[in-house]
Amino acid sequence: MREVFQQELHEVQHRLVEIAELVAISIEGAVHAFNESDVARAEEVIENDSRIDGLTVELDELAITILARQQPVARDLRIVVSALRISASLERMGDMAEHIAQLARSRFPERAVPRGLRSTFAEMGRLDVEIARKLAELLRTEDTRIAEEIRDEDDLIDDLHLSVFDKVLGETWKGETAATVDATLASRYHERFADHAVSIAKKVQYLATGDWAPESTAPTHA
Repeated sequence: MREVFQQELHEVQHRLVEIAELVAISIEGAVHAFNESDVARAEEVIENDSRIDGLTVELDELAITILARQQPVARDLRIVVSALRISASLERMGDMAEHIAQLARSRFPERAVPRGLRSTFAEMGRLDVEIARKLAELLRTEDTRIAEEIRDEDDLIDDLHLSVFDKVLGETWKGETAATVDATLASRYHERFADHAVSIAKKVQYLATGDWAPESTAPTHA
């Protein structure tokens, strides 16, 4: 029975990695669609979000079955419960990517990115894609150094997020209302995507080391 249980835990990890890899593909497509006004790529991201959702549901069902049948304790229990929480964050990351793609689609054939913020969003998107790729590797290897890298890159995204608000609220901002709304929404989606990755990284770090890094005290909507 113990061997079966370990196989089930391995399957949970494998499925988390699979979902994380799909999220990385999704954010990469969303960033490209947003920055390049590629409506075909945006449609792909939007359509594929249902696959992420479906795999998340399947993983949750597996985890609940393990809890009911195996009744794990101590670290094994923390692994299964953490998997449920991680899958929820991955699902939300997929949603953030979908929201970015929807912005790109809604403004096609125009660009959703205001001209004065294109370099900022290009860098935010690059960092989000890098974080997503590192997150999949973290879930695969539990290498805590990757968790620290994710947190460092999230700090950079936070700074860029604040710079967007400084820009659109500044006296020199000439963007129309639609451009202002697009910029603030897109910045929020990029920032929240990274925040969910940091939340996952902290959970993996805790499971690997036993040391818990406290969650941010900032509000976490969406």
